[in-house]
Amino acid sequence: MKLIILDRDGTINEDRDDYVKSPAEWLPLPGALEAIARLNQAGWHVAVASNQSGIARGLFDMETLNAMHSKMHSQLATVGGRVDAVFFCPHAPADACDCRKPAPGLFRRIGERYGIDLRGVPAVGDTARDAVAALAAGCEPHVVRTGKSQDLAEGALPLGCPPGCKSHADLAAFVDTLIGRGV
Repeated sequence: MKLIILDRDGTINEDRDDYVKSPAEWLPLPGALEAIARLNQAGWHVAVASNQSGIARGLFDMETLNAMHSKMHSQLATVGGRVDAVFFCPHAPADACDCRKPAPGLFRRIGERYGIDLRGVPAVGDTARDAVAALAAGCEPHVVRTGKSQDLAEGALPLGCPPGCKSHADLAAFVDTLIGRGV
């Protein structure tokens, strides 16, 4: 099974300093939905691993989070793409849970759900904590220079990225690289 794990905010959709709190604020990054569709067309299953502490902070509720994901699924369908599963951490940083990135809990749950070893599974996010969590779960870490990393120079990585992490301009550039290597 070809599986890829993507972060949500800053990787698939625009990120906000005040959190994405509603379907109206959930806006896809240019080319991201089409990139996911290309992954699907190349035989990849896509799962999302996302910190969503806005729930614990009282900024939105589960119904609103589900509506955001419904919008994502609907917009993906219009370009021929899909996300197979969304895993999220609803906890605040102070909760010290095992699922909030940079902890690898979300990734491990994805591996359990699919019944696969995550070694070598590509994982893409826009922060060092995404890459740290991915590597801790055995995934191959990648960072896109969108979202929280949008101001990085070409080829640069966010401070704190683990060794071996690769940098890409955006999700479409990552997909170009992945599909280009024939995996």
